[in-house]
Amino acid sequence: MPRTSAIPLKSFLLNTSRIELWPAGMLRARGNADARALSRAHTVLRRKHDGRYLAAVLADGVLPLLPGLPREPGVEEAWDALDALDASRGFMVDAAGELPLDELHERLHRLGLDDGYGERTGLSLVAEPAALALAGFDRYRRPLWLSLATARAWNAMRQAAAKDGVALDAISGYRSHDYQLGIFERKLARGQTVEQILTVNAAPGYSEHHSGLALDIGTPGEPSAEESFERTPAFAWLTGRAGDFGFAMSYPRDNPHGIVYEPWHWYHQPPG
Repeated sequence: MPRTSAIPLKSFLLNTSRIELWPAGMLRARGNADARALSRAHTVLRRKHDGRYLAAVLADGVLPLLPGLPREPGVEEAWDALDALDASRGFMVDAAGELPLDELHERLHRLGLDDGYGERTGLSLVAEPAALALAGFDRYRRPLWLSLATARAWNAMRQAAAKDGVALDAISGYRSHDYQLGIFERKLARGQTVEQILTVNAAPGYSEHHSGLALDIGTPGEPSAEESFERTPAFAWLTGRAGDFGFAMSYPRDNPHGIVYEPWHWYHQPPG
């Protein structure tokens, strides 16, 4: 376990299979103990499946926030990622690569989905990036994480729209496999079937949001992720100009993937 970290995380997120490493200043304290730890930390280890804070990395060492930290699944992988950052003395977000898909098939099988899901829908498995850049904040004041190229394209597009008198805001960006699995678990608990959920949400591992290249876009005063977005000046602007910034709508009406029409969902295709 590392005792110090020379390079604080400021505007990017390190991602591993079970744990995310966040800039401490981007996280909210969930009690007095958290507040004291976050005020001193530059990096926090956050468990992906439930969002629990595991450890705070300080300038002079590591402060565990849960008992049994050395036995936490995935913690060694997280330390290795932080050590690699220190060794590099710098960081290139888009050169960090992608995480393996080793555990994903087991999660899909628990939902009753086999490898044929991708064949039936035409959707591909999407790996999570090993690092993401801060692209600002979404409409709920949550950090918006995207690939570095997508973050730059989004902010350039938003500024261009503003010059034309059109306000764009982000509803959500990157989502982990664990986040997508949580959506399914909550809807299953409310009595929906997997088949019903799949008409609205892609299966875990198949959402474009996993890539850091997709975001849901809205406009102030308009509900989030509603078909009525297509009747706004913001949607009209996107239809005419989003392609100039490398964005395209992924799920038009009658799309071949069986996903409902999503005028709010846009995917960025980096050049090259």
